[in-house]
Amino acid sequence: MIYLLTGCLILSCCGQKTVTDTSIATVAETETAASSVPVFNADSAYTYAERQVRFGPRVPNSQAHKACANYLAAELERFGAKLYVQETVLTAYNGERLQASNIIGVFNPEKTQRIMLFAHWDSRPYSDHDADENNYRKPIDGADDGASGVGLLLEIARQIGQHKIESGVDIFFFDAEDYGTPEFLKESKTDTWCLGSQFWAKNPHIPGYNAQYGILVDMVGAQNATFFKEYTSVKYAAPVVEKVWITARNLGYGKYFINKEGGHVLDDHYYVIRGRKIPCIDIINYDVESSNGFGHYWHTQQDTMDNIDRETLKAVGQTLLSVIYDH
Repeated sequence: MIYLLTGCLILSCCGQKTVTDTSIATVAETETAASSVPVFNADSAYTYAERQVRFGPRVPNSQAHKACANYLAAELERFGAKLYVQETVLTAYNGERLQASNIIGVFNPEKTQRIMLFAHWDSRPYSDHDADENNYRKPIDGADDGASGVGLLLEIARQIGQHKIESGVDIFFFDAEDYGTPEFLKESKTDTWCLGSQFWAKNPHIPGYNAQYGILVDMVGAQNATFFKEYTSVKYAAPVVEKVWITARNLGYGKYFINKEGGHVLDDHYYVIRGRKIPCIDIINYDVESSNGFGHYWHTQQDTMDNIDRETLKAVGQTLLSVIYDH
């Protein structure tokens, strides 16, 4: 994914009051249980992220990629989801043919009201923002950029498997999101990113698939992460943005979910909106101190499990569980 940090899109609501409630009022298990919302287990989500990283970089056409695909599919089935795996061949920016798999777990398939939760599960084949140019063509571990969102959604899938939910919920792990044109080529080719979601938008796993809304989680594991209201999300799904951010604030996670708009990010949600007309939002870490909007480890050899914080996973995961169970 890439941030488009241009003009008024950067923190465009600078006059809007910032939420300053930084008290990490951790959601007590008794309170969450009483409201029928499952308790998100951050240790479990962390373990799911770590398991992916242990496979190695999940770059299409690699053995690590194949092994991780099998793992993710097996976990969704283990949690009781109806499994769909879209296996296809995608064309990368350089013409390379990529063996790709979109992995989809469906809960309550009979329900007409559906919620879409998604993340990308591949990792970047290049460390093109690394401080050392010798690392530019090395793949990344993708602990935050990929594994954190997938780990979080696996824990949500586990909770749905154990706790009845009224809505239909579809969990998507999109492939080949991070195979976009590398920075060192000095070319601008935006549609070379998010190849798996682009394919799915044109070829949904169920003909005519629709959902009330979708929520993308991307880079949701870093310590002290800040999630601003991403521009495309606000433009196409403002009510969903408000619901998520208000829920987070009410749960005591206001220091993570910042009540300001951030930049415009090109990510999987954009292609779902464009292709399927489903209102979607992107929960993605936005670093206001960074020149590119992302953490210092983004697309470098430093995107390792050392950056992943259970407290951040808890804040995002518990918020999402509250949103979908109180739907």
